[in-house]
Amino acid sequence: MDVMECLRTRLTVRAFRPDPVPAEVVQKILEAGRLAPSSRNLQPWHFIVIRNPDTLRAIGAVATSGRFVADAPMAIAIAMENADRPELDAGRVLQQMELAAWSEGLGTCFVGLRVADQNRQVKELLGIPDQIELITVLPFGYRPQGMRGAGRKQRKSLDEVAHGEQFGQRYESG
Repeated sequence: MDVMECLRTRLTVRAFRPDPVPAEVVQKILEAGRLAPSSRNLQPWHFIVIRNPDTLRAIGAVATSGRFVADAPMAIAIAMENADRPELDAGRVLQQMELAAWSEGLGTCFVGLRVADQNRQVKELLGIPDQIELITVLPFGYRPQGMRGAGRKQRKSLDEVAHGEQFGQRYESG
């Protein structure tokens, strides 16, 4: 699947088939994250691959906005160390991981862990040191058959979001 096809069709997935994710697909997702650009090329990320069902269930129990982690066959936690702009760099990483996964038939939905206690508990579960910032957990799994809305997105038109030279001026292509 080419990049534009991934961009056109990728949807958020919160339900997964129980099928395991093959090692070579996990490797591809990790490589996509590793290749992401970062502020000053610091590459401040750490990726924790989680396959243990007990750990996935424990994270799902803690992450109130991401209970679906418990049903995923695999997840990757993204943590940042000494990052100038951790949210920006993590956003770049997770988007590349999401697209690599989608191209392999997998889906995901990032799990926000903004509540300090939830973040602390997940860090403890994963052995992440205090000085390293946990950004998110990305559960991965094969998308359910016949997933509703697959390939359709409701997005504003380009005319509504693109401006030429100054805000409010119509963007003219070419």
